[in-house]
Amino acid sequence: MNYGLYLSASGVLANMYRQDVFANNLANANTVGFKREIPNIQPRAAEAIEDGFGLDVAQRMLDRLGGGVFAGPQRISFSASSLQKTGNPLDVALDDPHAFFAVQSSESIIPMLTRDGRLTANGEGVLVMAASGRPILGPNNELIQISSDGPVEIDRNGRVHQFGTVVAQLQMTGVRDLRQLTKVGEGLFQIEGKGDWRKEPTQATVKVGFVESSGVDPIQSLLKLVKATKAITGNGTLIRYHDQLMDRAVNVLGRVG
Repeated sequence: MNYGLYLSASGVLANMYRQDVFANNLANANTVGFKREIPNIQPRAAEAIEDGFGLDVAQRMLDRLGGGVFAGPQRISFSASSLQKTGNPLDVALDDPHAFFAVQSSESIIPMLTRDGRLTANGEGVLVMAASGRPILGPNNELIQISSDGPVEIDRNGRVHQFGTVVAQLQMTGVRDLRQLTKVGEGLFQIEGKGDWRKEPTQATVKVGFVESSGVDPIQSLLKLVKATKAITGNGTLIRYHDQLMDRAVNVLGRVG
C-alpha cells in the first residue's frame, strides 16, 4: 500500500468538505439572520494505533506520519450580527444574539427557532414569516391572529398592538445549550433530540423596523474558500506524484529486476 497516497486522499476529501461549507457561507452573505458554519478538521491516528494493532504490525516510521485528517464536528457561530434598518413596522430583530423567535413546526410539537424577523400576515390573518409563510408563535405556542382592518404595531417588548390594545405577544426564547441547535433550512433551527431546550432569554429587546444581517463576512469567507481550494489542489498534486512513483516502481524498477 502506498501510505502517502492515502494521506493525500484524506487531505483532498477533508478540504472538499471545508470548501463546501465556506461556499455555502459565501452564498448566504446577504441572507437575513443567517449564521455561518465553522468546519472542523481533526487529525487521524495511524491505522496501527487507531485499530490497536500489536507491535508486530506497527511501523514506527509510518505511524509517526499519522493517518491523515478527517472532518470533525461542525458548529454554528451565533456571534452577534449588525442590524439593518428597513423602516417596515413588521420587520423585527433581537438585540440579544442568543435569543430567537419561535416558529410553528409541522413535524414536532416543539417549535423551531429563527433569527429572521421579517413578518407579514397571511390570507387568514395569521402572523407568519415573510420568507417561508410559517406561523410565528406566542408565549404558549399559540398562533398570532391579527385583523386586516387596521395597522399593526410591535413594541420593544414583542407585544403586538392593534386598535390601541395589545392583541398578542411574540415568543422570544433562549436555548440552554446552543450546541443542540441544527439548521433545517429557510432560516430555521431545530433542537436535537426529544427534549425541549428552550429557556427565557437573559435580555431580549425587539428592534422594530430592523432586520439582522447575515453573520458572514464575505471577504473572510472568500479567502477561506480559496485556501481550501488550494489545499485540495496541493493534495491532488501529491496524489499524481505518488501515482507516477508507483508507475515507475512497477514498469521501470520491476522490469530491471
